[in-house]
Amino acid sequence: MILLTNDDGIFSDGIRALREAIVSKEKAIVVAPDSEQSAVGHAITISNPLRVKETHFNGEFWGYAVSGTPADCVKIAVGSLLEEKPKIVISGINHGGNLGTCVIYSGTVSAATEAAILGIPSIAVSLNDFENLDFSFAASFIAKFYPQVLSMNLPKGIVLNVNVPAIPGSEIKGVVFAKQGGLKVVDEFEKRKDPRGNLYYWMSGDVVLDPNEKNTDGEYVSKNYVTITPVHYDLTHYKTLEKLKDVKIDF
Repeated sequence: MILLTNDDGIFSDGIRALREAIVSKEKAIVVAPDSEQSAVGHAITISNPLRVKETHFNGEFWGYAVSGTPADCVKIAVGSLLEEKPKIVISGINHGGNLGTCVIYSGTVSAATEAAILGIPSIAVSLNDFENLDFSFAASFIAKFYPQVLSMNLPKGIVLNVNVPAIPGSEIKGVVFAKQGGLKVVDEFEKRKDPRGNLYYWMSGDVVLDPNEKNTDGEYVSKNYVTITPVHYDLTHYKTLEKLKDVKIDF
């Protein structure tokens, strides 16, 4: 059994395409937020109850909608809702890429990371666009790819973060394993007033790719390659840790 989740909401087009591609091969259950939870990172709900609603689509059992974050969804699915531990968790297909520093903010990647923390193999998958949302190639790719992941014997705690260019499958140049780059969002804050004259700000921004970085997820996706990046929740910088061992701290 496969657990599917996302951060765009339980009935988003991306997760529907993913489920359709997976369910023809084996049982897949969706446990996802009941509303959009983009860019919530690895937040979990501890001050409010989690409400769970069984959901159906076209008269068929679909899964469970959860009033929480993507990480909540994986936690409650594995800990309470599912009768068996899933063999793999697939999070997506996200609307928009999760490249470079965007991985830190991503609810999609965080859901897959929660699965890794629980000892379950996991994939996060994103389509690198917000407008040209044809998920068919990304869904078919993941349906073929996840059995390979199960046979890779990856180290504990690894998430495979997959980004797919938003182009027809015939234009995809290939699949590469790439490092996470320094691509980032340059924030903009538009100053506005509401109808009562109260000031507020609306955050937006543009994604910027560092032209000096080579062989990164962002560079390869921009060149029409599917990228796969192994990421891990251990944020320790080990080279610096070794250097700091000789530093004497007064106390």
